[in-house]
Amino acid sequence: MKIERTNTTRAARSVGASAYARAAESAATTTSASPVGAAATVLGIPESEFTPRVRDAIVMLMGEVDNLRRELAATRERLDEAEKNADQDQLLPVLGRRAFVRELTRYIAFTGRYGTPASLIYFDLNGFKTVNDTHGHAGGDAALKNFAKVLSDNIRDSDCVGRLGGDEFGVLLSHADQTQAHKKADILAEKLRASPTQWNGQAIPISFSYGAFELKAGDDADLAMARADEAMYAHKRSSR
Repeated sequence: MKIERTNTTRAARSVGASAYARAAESAATTTSASPVGAAATVLGIPESEFTPRVRDAIVMLMGEVDNLRRELAATRERLDEAEKNADQDQLLPVLGRRAFVRELTRYIAFTGRYGTPASLIYFDLNGFKTVNDTHGHAGGDAALKNFAKVLSDNIRDSDCVGRLGGDEFGVLLSHADQTQAHKKADILAEKLRASPTQWNGQAIPISFSYGAFELKAGDDADLAMARADEAMYAHKRSSR
C-alpha cells in the first residue's frame, strides 16, 4: 500500500494521532474476560509508550518507507528499460536474435503443453550487399528498417518479429498451422513487395526468399530455425 506523505511534520503527526485515537477507541469498546483490558497499540506500540517522540519516530519511518518505495519503483523502471534494450535489435525496432530464440522456445513449449499450433516464417534478403554497395550503408539500414516495419505492421499482437542475422528475419505466428502459416507468409511477401524503401527520392527494390514451418513439440529452437530455413530454400527452388 502506497503511503502518501505530506511535506509537513504537523500533517504527518496528525495522521499518527488519528491512528492512535482510532486504536484507543477500539480498545475502549472491546470487552475482555480479564479485569484489565488489553492496552491499545498503534503499529505494535503500546499506548503508554506512544509519546510525541514515538510519533516523530513513526513519521520518520513513514518517510523512509516512502523513499524506499520510490527508489524501488525507479529501479524497476531502469531494469525494465535495460531488459527492453537487451531484447531489441541494435538497429531495428524488432527482437534481437537472443530474445527471438527465447520466444521461439516458449512457443514450442506451448505447442507441446496445450496442443495449440504455432509456426515460424523465415525471410532471407537476396543479394543485400548490392543494396549497400549501390545506396551506401545508410540506404541499406533504411531498407532493413522498412522491411522490419512492414513485417511488424502486418502481424497480430500475439505474433512477433525478430532479426536473426544481418539480413535474415523471423516471424512467429501463434495459433497458426502449416497451411495458415503459408498463407500468411504469402500475404507478408505481397505487403513487402508493395512497400519498397524510399531513399533519396528513389525506391530501393528488395529481393527476398521465404518459407514457413509449423513448430513441432519437442523441437529445440535451433532445429526449428533449421527446418524453417529448409522450407525457405524449398520455396525458393519452386519459385524459379
